[in-house]
Amino acid sequence: MAPNPYFLSMLLGSWALACAAILWLMFRRTGTDRLMALLLAVDDVSTVIGKTAAWSIVVLTIAICYEVFARYILQAPTMWAFDVSYMLYGVLFMLAGPYALARNGHVRGDFLYREWAPRTQARLDLLLYFVFFFPGILALCYAGFTFANFSWFIFERSANSPNGPYVFPFKSLIPVVGGLMVIQGLAEVVRCVLCIRTGQWPPRLHDVEETEKIILEQAEAAKTKGAA
Repeated sequence: MAPNPYFLSMLLGSWALACAAILWLMFRRTGTDRLMALLLAVDDVSTVIGKTAAWSIVVLTIAICYEVFARYILQAPTMWAFDVSYMLYGVLFMLAGPYALARNGHVRGDFLYREWAPRTQARLDLLLYFVFFFPGILALCYAGFTFANFSWFIFERSANSPNGPYVFPFKSLIPVVGGLMVIQGLAEVVRCVLCIRTGQWPPRLHDVEETEKIILEQAEAAKTKGAA
């Protein structure tokens, strides 16, 4: 099936906008070399997108609370609550993916990984990016493009509720997020290469951390200081 021109324009435009934002942030950042500025600019874009999408949880909470109130108190359940719930959660889940990758927040076997030297960590990460990450994300982009493209051709509506809201804009997020994950993944590959060359992980933007992670980092810093 040929690409829907409106969908293709939206998809390429969103990727171009993300790349333009990355370049703008890279040249705006001073005090670092261009490569590090580029990596941090990619992190910045992923962070802005992820934190913006995080507000959908507030809207989702309000919608579900209203649905419960309307259903059990007013005896007048809404026709849109189910569609709104899975769409908003889908937005949160998908757009948080690049943000979690930028923060190195995806799940891994830390009980082994954290005991290794940075070069060993980087070599394993680099291998896994090419063996699992990129094949999976590129498959997501391909399947998501086909899925969303067909949805645009038929202006697909939801079959889960009587009012049937349009779902083709929601499905468009799948290839869009796939592209954002590829961009962030490439930044992580560069970080792995730099770590293999220097023996230290390049800096990344910091954010709220779990208490356990903070304690482990402090213990590692104390151990390194004691060894020195």
